[in-house]
Amino acid sequence: MKKEKKIITSKRRSFIKKAGLLTFGVAGASVVKAPYAYSASNPIKWRLQTYSGAPLGAHVIKPQIEAFNKAAYGEMEIELYYADQLVPTDELFRAMQAGTLDAVQSDDATMGSPVDISVFGGYFPFATRYSLDVPALFKYYGLNEIWDEAYSEVEGVKWLSTSAWDPCHLFTVNKKVTSLADMKGLRVFGVPTAGKFLAQYGLIPVTVPWDDVEVAMQTGELDGVAWCGFTEAYEVGWADICKYALTNSVTGAWFGSYFANQKAWDKLSPKLQALYRMSINDSHYYRQVWYWGGEADLRVNGKKMELTSLPDNEWAKVVNDSKAFWDETSSISPRAKKVVDAFKLYANTMEKAGYPYR
Repeated sequence: MKKEKKIITSKRRSFIKKAGLLTFGVAGASVVKAPYAYSASNPIKWRLQTYSGAPLGAHVIKPQIEAFNKAAYGEMEIELYYADQLVPTDELFRAMQAGTLDAVQSDDATMGSPVDISVFGGYFPFATRYSLDVPALFKYYGLNEIWDEAYSEVEGVKWLSTSAWDPCHLFTVNKKVTSLADMKGLRVFGVPTAGKFLAQYGLIPVTVPWDDVEVAMQTGELDGVAWCGFTEAYEVGWADICKYALTNSVTGAWFGSYFANQKAWDKLSPKLQALYRMSINDSHYYRQVWYWGGEADLRVNGKKMELTSLPDNEWAKVVNDSKAFWDETSSISPRAKKVVDAFKLYANTMEKAGYPYR
């Protein structure tokens, strides 16, 4: 009996030893052959620069980056840089394409994207009325496919996702705007597309580094901003300088996107790519709620700015003028026309749907 037990024990030990060697051999082979292998002591490092300054970045991107770095658990770490810290904002695209930056958060127009749809990034007049319009347009009206197609034609860059930020209002330091005539001569910081549209009423778009906007308004270099909504104006301190806020919004939500350098993106494992996309989606949700809740609350309860509005007939003219702007933009290219056609179809659908959509 003891002899039989000894034989069984010996066989078990032999099996475990062989199984261990086999497992080690398989694991060793997989480590050598696998394209994705990481060490907690040597994580992948990315440098990401956002369009926003630090006060705004605390909401529009910092929570996402912190969450991603924690979830990556030593396999990857993203270093976050704010507006103009590494490169000027209008050079973000080229810096990412060249590999100076691994990733970017911005709208297409502000970062100087060399694609025929860049004009739609940021604030395209009256393309949206509410923040949920943006993800709906991308998911159900073909914009996801159009953006992916456009950036697939540009070497070295990967477009990842677009969603909504806040609406675009005009905030002024000293001049009260109660008519279109009051816009004439106002030097205003803002995103390119909205600035181009509003220029027909005499507004003068001015470009300065984001961190210089506050000082430029204090010194009189700028008369105001047409860059954001109420939530952002209060958060970054512009509401402390501007005395007046125009309640009419030229569009309901900013088109903001996430991009990556193609080589940097391709080096990530499928797991890390999925994790990064998940963190982007979580950031989209965070902003949607943060902006939406703030816009209503600060219009009603905010005490820092006096609210003004344009007369109904003048505002109707602005809305009508946007039709010509749309038609002009659709002539850029067949792809640009597809985007405008999607806007028209969406607007028509929303009008027909009625309350609570329009």
